[in-house]
Amino acid sequence: MNRQQQLILDHYKQPHHRGRTALVHRSHQGRTPYCGDIINLTIQLNASEEIIEDLQFEGNGCVICLASADLMAEAVRGKRVHEALQMVEQFRQMMQGQGKFPDYPQELAKLNSLQTITHPLRIKCANLAWYTLKAALSQPLADR
Repeated sequence: MNRQQQLILDHYKQPHHRGRTALVHRSHQGRTPYCGDIINLTIQLNASEEIIEDLQFEGNGCVICLASADLMAEAVRGKRVHEALQMVEQFRQMMQGQGKFPDYPQELAKLNSLQTITHPLRIKCANLAWYTLKAALSQPLADR
C-alpha cells in the first residue's frame, strides 16, 4: 500500500471530524445514488458568519467518500466561506486531473492523496462531501 492510500485509509478508520458541530449554522445532506453514500454536514460559523469555525460530518459510505469528507473538514476549518467555495471548485478540477492543491499548509497537501482515484464512480464518491459543502454554504442560516 502506498503513502496516499494509507492516508485515505487512516482518515476513514479514524476520522477527526465525525459528529455534529456544537452550533449548527448551516447543514445539508448529500447522497450518491450510484452507490448509496450519504453525508450529513453541519457547519458552525463565526459571529460575522464569514469564517468556518467547525465542520463535522456523519453518514455512511465507502472508504473514499468518508475519507474525503474528513480531509475536507480538516482543510476548510478556519477558512472564509468564499475561500471554501473556491476550494470546492479547485477540488473538482483536481479530481479531473487539472492541477492540485499547494504543498503547504499540510491540510491542503493531504487533499492531493485523492488524486490517485481515477475510476469515474469513485471520483463521484470523493466529490460528494465537497458538493454537499457547496450546497450547505449556499443555504440561508439554520435556526440557532
